[in-house]
Amino acid sequence: MQLIESKMHKNQAPNIASALGLAACALLGTSATAQAEINKDWQFDTAVLYYGETDRVMATEAMINGKKEFADDHFLNLRLTLDTLTGASANGAVAQPDVQTFTRPSGNGQYDVKPGETPLDDTFRDTRVQLNAQWTQPLARDYTFSSGVHISKEYDYLSLGVNGSLAIDFNKKNTTLSLGGSYFNDTFNPEGGIPIAFTSMPVGDSKAATWDDTFNSTRLTDQDDKTTTDLLIGVTQIINRRMLVQLNYSHSIVDGYQSDPFKVLSVVNSEGLAQDYLYENRPDKRTKQSVYLQSKVHLDSSIVDVSYRYMWDDWEINSHTVDTRWRLLLWDDSYLEPHFRYYQQSAAEFYQPFLNAAEALPQYASADYRIGEMDAYTLGLEYGTKLSNGHALSLRAEYYTQQPTNNGFAEPGALSSLDLFPSVDAVVLQFSYSF
Repeated sequence: MQLIESKMHKNQAPNIASALGLAACALLGTSATAQAEINKDWQFDTAVLYYGETDRVMATEAMINGKKEFADDHFLNLRLTLDTLTGASANGAVAQPDVQTFTRPSGNGQYDVKPGETPLDDTFRDTRVQLNAQWTQPLARDYTFSSGVHISKEYDYLSLGVNGSLAIDFNKKNTTLSLGGSYFNDTFNPEGGIPIAFTSMPVGDSKAATWDDTFNSTRLTDQDDKTTTDLLIGVTQIINRRMLVQLNYSHSIVDGYQSDPFKVLSVVNSEGLAQDYLYENRPDKRTKQSVYLQSKVHLDSSIVDVSYRYMWDDWEINSHTVDTRWRLLLWDDSYLEPHFRYYQQSAAEFYQPFLNAAEALPQYASADYRIGEMDAYTLGLEYGTKLSNGHALSLRAEYYTQQPTNNGFAEPGALSSLDLFPSVDAVVLQFSYSF
């Protein structure tokens, strides 16, 4: 889960210039005097978040972020994140008019899905511990360098990463050019191992003497890995004392295992009835690019924050994201912030909600709705206030709905009367405290 991290990101960016800091100060409703006061002690941001989908995945995440300023604008930033996920996760198969039986990813046991229901694996469990460390310092006048490390460990997943960035101020410190990059190496070690692409999920008596051999014959290896290289170039421009604009371009290359070892595809006949379940197969290379534009405007008693992101990749996924926040400044250093986000995505070229038994197998295929065509909406409200002791707290509540759509697939026989693209609804609650 990256929900808290995305929310806190704006508080973790490097300090790029005093002029930009003063502008951001105004945009955030903080006085210039307070910005100038340097606190040499540790400053902490903490947050607890709950994310719950209707009848599906639930997540609880806790985060603590510590920042300390040393001499001459040298900063150390440490962040620890703990989260747990439980509930049911869609396995990729389509709903059917009859009961369906599936083998658990570990190979130990099976589960049944009722007629007409989306197949969900209710044994979904995971726990993640993540640690990030970031060091930021000036290299010379108008040059600021930042570097960091990332470690994330889940039950069956390990992610290691490094990053670095350089910020250059010019144009009388009204313009900042940012250059950055990161490299991640992720290792998958799923329970039950990595399945062989397009082999049939074994279904039968898991206590039979030959079951282990049958299940192991569908496994390719115990683990696999992938690498991700990200590059970013951005420009931040102070337009005037009330307006700030940022433009970023990012380029990402992912190489290695990118299939989901827990996802399958239904193979249906002309009547829409499932004949088999095959493990999915995705390309092992992906190149993503994106352009991001953000503007913040400080009005008399409010701050308007609007951003737009366009992403495209060689899987033929294109997405548009519009994110708007309107911070209403209240009395006693408090604020109320409505939030609206719209996300639209096209389907990957190899996305298929199911396979037809009469057709030859494609080179790649996945029924994961997360790479299918969809619209998603987030509507929320946040309240924050500064306490008498100088500490700050905020409360956030949001409603999220994801609406997958059929981008042109015919639904034969029984499938035409079933919901193959169910919506996913979720509630997000977050409490944050800074001291």
